[in-house]
Amino acid sequence: MTLQKDGIAPHGGTLVDRQATPDQKAQFLDKADTLPRVSLDERAFSDLVMIAIGGFSPLNGFMNKADYDTVVTDMRLANGLPWAIPVTLSVSEAIAAPLQEGSLVRLDDPSGRFVGVLELEEKYTYDKTREAVNVYRTDDENHPGVRVVYDQGAVNLAGPVWLLQRDPHPLFPTYQIDPAASRAMFRDRNWKTVVGFQTRNPIHRAHEYIQKCALETVDGLFLHPLVGATKSDDIPADVRMRCYEIMVEHYFPQDRVILAINPSAMRYAGPREAIFHALIRKNYGCTHFIVGRDHAGVGDYYGTYDAQYIFDEFEPTELGIVPMKFEHAFYCTRTGGMATSKTSPSTKDERIHLSGTKVREMLRRGELPPPEFSRPEVAAELAKAMRVPEAIG
Repeated sequence: MTLQKDGIAPHGGTLVDRQATPDQKAQFLDKADTLPRVSLDERAFSDLVMIAIGGFSPLNGFMNKADYDTVVTDMRLANGLPWAIPVTLSVSEAIAAPLQEGSLVRLDDPSGRFVGVLELEEKYTYDKTREAVNVYRTDDENHPGVRVVYDQGAVNLAGPVWLLQRDPHPLFPTYQIDPAASRAMFRDRNWKTVVGFQTRNPIHRAHEYIQKCALETVDGLFLHPLVGATKSDDIPADVRMRCYEIMVEHYFPQDRVILAINPSAMRYAGPREAIFHALIRKNYGCTHFIVGRDHAGVGDYYGTYDAQYIFDEFEPTELGIVPMKFEHAFYCTRTGGMATSKTSPSTKDERIHLSGTKVREMLRRGELPPPEFSRPEVAAELAKAMRVPEAIG
């Protein structure tokens, strides 16, 4: 990995900043009523933000056809740099038809607010099934990521973007720590090595165990839950964040953990998304990244450790961030603590396996997760949010 004055170099070497200056914003606003408009859905808006703040460095806009094609087939940008997930702005043929390459396009958020500008360089069609099979390893429309691809427009708009302004997150403004700021925080704390942790689920004992194992070998933990678009049955972001706050307050050394939000949207692309998530954390300044079982998986579309194996398809220096691969952690009744098959002599009957899915299922049945699953304070918070009777009676 390459270290620089503020730690590890961003992917591609430069942290992208596509946030409009006051003068640029004023110029764009003057043209607001004359520019053709494209409305962004929740995911496209979060992609715009991630590009603008440098979270998707080296991307400075939505992908052109050359980059799109090589990412879909080879997990690389056209210049050979590793990149695992297409980042595209897809619209219908009717919307794309009047747009002129070489012109500016106004980008509105889902509420209709003018939030960004696209310098339209290219319009191109693409094969949705090819994208689904290559990126998600399935063409099954029941896969949530594949469903998004099939439902989106048939034409991709490509070109650099500008974000008019970076607004505080409506729910978590104090945890909105963008890449430039996280890098400064790591530098201020003199953290040379930082491990990032991705999650879309409430933190449970297995998460805590692998985070602390990783923290034994690095200077700091960047706890970075995703708060962008997720599946409808995932635990709401505000509930998850409260659980993380409880854990940091009661069960972690607070001077060695930074809690921040990741504003990007889930793709549920399993192995490829593990690479994507690692590169995002590299841009935030992390030198290491935790990869556990079924990372970014959904259903039975991916093997348990496929998200770990995919890192072996790249030379370590290409990715520039170190994956920390963990076995499936469980509560071991024989030893009375968290363990994995690498450290526990227990039989299957002596292992209590934990997962966010199991926690959600228990809560929906009106059951409190036991201490082997979740810390009591976290279980109580989840129960309150899900209105479990015995927790609120």
